[in-house]
Amino acid sequence: MLRATLLTLVMVLGAAAQTPPDWRKVGGLGVDVQLAAPAGGRVARVWYSADGSALYAETETESGSKKIFRTSDFEGWTAVATTNDAAAPAEVAAARLPEPGPGVTLVAANSSSSRIYALGRELWGSGDGGRTWFSLTAFRAAAVVGSGYRSVAVSPNNDREIVLANDGGVWRSMDGGLSWDGLNESLPNFHVTRILSTPSGTSGPRVETDNLRTLVLPPGGSIWQPASAPEIAAEANSLARYSRQLGGAPLSAIAVAGDIVYLGARDGRLWISTDNGQTLNPLTVPNGITGSVERIVVNPANPQMALAILGGNGPHVLRTFQGGATWDALDGASPESKLADTAVHGIAADWAAGAVYVATDKGVFYAHAPLSQMMGDPIVWTNLSDKLPPAAASAPATDVRLDATGVQLYAAIDGYGIYATPAPHRTRTLRVVNTADYSTRAAAPGSLLSVIGGRVNSATGGNLNYPVLAAGDTESQIQVPFEAVGPNVDLRLVTPSGTFTRGVPVQPVSPAILVGRDGVPMLFDADSGLPLDAKNTAHSNGRMQIWATGLGKVSPDWPTGLAAPSENPPEVVTPVQVFLDGAQLQVTRATLVPGYIGFYLVEVQLPSINNLGPSELYISAGGQQSNKVQVILEP
Repeated sequence: MLRATLLTLVMVLGAAAQTPPDWRKVGGLGVDVQLAAPAGGRVARVWYSADGSALYAETETESGSKKIFRTSDFEGWTAVATTNDAAAPAEVAAARLPEPGPGVTLVAANSSSSRIYALGRELWGSGDGGRTWFSLTAFRAAAVVGSGYRSVAVSPNNDREIVLANDGGVWRSMDGGLSWDGLNESLPNFHVTRILSTPSGTSGPRVETDNLRTLVLPPGGSIWQPASAPEIAAEANSLARYSRQLGGAPLSAIAVAGDIVYLGARDGRLWISTDNGQTLNPLTVPNGITGSVERIVVNPANPQMALAILGGNGPHVLRTFQGGATWDALDGASPESKLADTAVHGIAADWAAGAVYVATDKGVFYAHAPLSQMMGDPIVWTNLSDKLPPAAASAPATDVRLDATGVQLYAAIDGYGIYATPAPHRTRTLRVVNTADYSTRAAAPGSLLSVIGGRVNSATGGNLNYPVLAAGDTESQIQVPFEAVGPNVDLRLVTPSGTFTRGVPVQPVSPAILVGRDGVPMLFDADSGLPLDAKNTAHSNGRMQIWATGLGKVSPDWPTGLAAPSENPPEVVTPVQVFLDGAQLQVTRATLVPGYIGFYLVEVQLPSINNLGPSELYISAGGQQSNKVQVILEP
């Protein structure tokens, strides 16, 4: 009975998946920029249908690409073709304009309405035909719904229902502009151009976007926030410096590993430096190169190995394992395997496993390819986008990236944000990760480890048995013995395919909050036992339970591989601290979770808090910090 319960929990965490991977959404489509509601991408135009039953929005990217979406419930949006179903704006005159100069647009609900609106540098409203005006989008000199106003629409059925389009998306008011709500959290207008980093123990993913710049997703959150990206500025400065060194070459891509520097240009040329950029040598590329070098990635462990992706109609994926002396195309030889007639925008590789992922206008593709030697069998590319939601499956992919362990694949889908899936190649090599968040953080006595890539029959290390708690064809879970000591353990894994050894760092404590594959941390209301999430939030002055692993030894001693007792579970020996937005909380207990193996329960008392909403939570023990997660608080 206990084992069935454990396996159920493990599957929630994603450690025993045995079915083909599906994509999951990472974050939403809204951005917190301190406006009336989450913002989105630029919207050029909004209009109502003639009968007022539907609203249309025309989105616009920095490159000028436009799409039209329709909503009838003001929640979900559907892409549509160009439509003439629009309410004609009523002709309107005003006694005077609220702003000097040309470019002010006047609109009204109907010709008999005395309520009119004027769109200029701000949105203005008038209830007396334009004799007096008041601003609807500024409060004490602060923008309520952003800037860059482009279009306003008034419902033909209600002259107080207005919708505004600007650089921050779509905004709706039901009271003539006195209050606003955003319609951006479901509008497919979130254009990620590059995935800068995947989730780590202290931060969520960071992305570069079309017009919202650099954003980060708080761990466990759904609303993106502005972030810094010093690597973007550093890369631009390096490209500019090397361009001058090459006499003004139109450089577009760079990759650095140690003293090795690879450079690519918009005209398809490639260079390499082996002395940290002091000298730049041109490289010979295959015939038929017609497009820009979009991205270069290099193997940090062996800089002689690199991959480059190109636009144009020629080869799209180039490989070298000889420091650029020779390059060959990985596009595939047959029509079934070739990346034909599609632009390629991003690339990621697991060099040890020989796995390559590319983001293209036709979706995300994966291939197994020899990256350190000459070709064997023909390269076959598999489209991974077919398991995305239908609308996202047909959208271009703009970037791909593997997490630090090579277990999770992240993809940017144009307009639809970020999705993640277990990387298909993960079954090719055994790797050991922390069960809590699939990171490479150190293990601790009593903690849980996930072995990715196969079924583990038994595991030993340092003359100790590491019990196998759950085993699947692609992933298994083991517990670190309470007697284990570090700083490193050679873990011997016996599998149906043979015996493998993997090094695992071990510390006295290595706290980690358990996080599900959906990014939601395992937090519970201590009184009801219900999980805490966006629908069931934590409350000021309440008690919260945190499920974690890696808190080390307990007292009294407890056998490894045995479920904790339901009464008087062993207590954590190392003092545990919990911080909420940097403020320390009162820890009322820290024990093993009754009825489970390897899980720890930390209970805290929440104080009376005034600044309610999303907050950052983490655990500290023995001088080590856990991953940071998000918890939402309400009164």
